[in-house]
Amino acid sequence: MAFEQRDNSGVLFKNEKREKDSHPNATGHAMIDGVEYWVSAWTKDGKNGKFQSLAFKRKEEPAGAGIKRNPGPSRDPGDDVPW
Repeated sequence: MAFEQRDNSGVLFKNEKREKDSHPNATGHAMIDGVEYWVSAWTKDGKNGKFQSLAFKRKEEPAGAGIKRNPGPSRDPGDDVPW
């Protein structure tokens, strides 16, 4: 069965290409109110323990806009998640 992106849901995968603290620990994609986004997540330490800090970028934004990332592996056929 092919992957079907459902509204108000998303997926994250471990960033195997992470080289610096500024690179996300995980990347993926989500659909929120019918709009597709790239998702990046950083694991951070806070006063109450570890937490995930998230960043969202619309998929339709031009390449290079926002956070600078390295190309990474795809989890869905034909889908490249930028880092």
